[in-house]
Amino acid sequence: DLTQDAFLQVFRKLSTFRGDSALSTWLYRVAVNTVLMHFRKKGLRQVSLDETSSQDTRLVKREYGSPDDRLSGCVDRIALARAMQELPAGYRTIFLLHEIKGYEHQEIARILRCSVGNSKSQLHKAKLKMRELLGYQKNEAVVPEETNLAQYEPAMEA
Repeated sequence: DLTQDAFLQVFRKLSTFRGDSALSTWLYRVAVNTVLMHFRKKGLRQVSLDETSSQDTRLVKREYGSPDDRLSGCVDRIALARAMQELPAGYRTIFLLHEIKGYEHQEIARILRCSVGNSKSQLHKAKLKMRELLGYQKNEAVVPEETNLAQYEPAMEA
């Protein structure tokens, strides 16, 4: 089913292929994105609005003025979005392509018409700048694993 979905997606989006990269790279990304979207959708579970869980009641009964755990992740995403906007355009593009979209440095070099070394260097500088902007220490991760950054993808279509 996923193979068929990927081919349908290729057929639908072929007109958006700009030729900035090899056709095989574009096809690969369409297939990968199709699989990722499938698992994202599959991962969503339906919850009845009539039922309440013990966790829901625990959150409702919290003390006035105490922090709400449900909002802590949102604050991180907001800070991350602001930090990404502060990155210079070149850093931001390579950061998004590598860390968010999952491209390898060789693919990024082809897409952006730069050297692999330049891609690696720009990514390293982007990560340092993100750590600085977010106030992270040297060995802490910049992007929490559960953060969905798809909304910050570059204008390039896959």
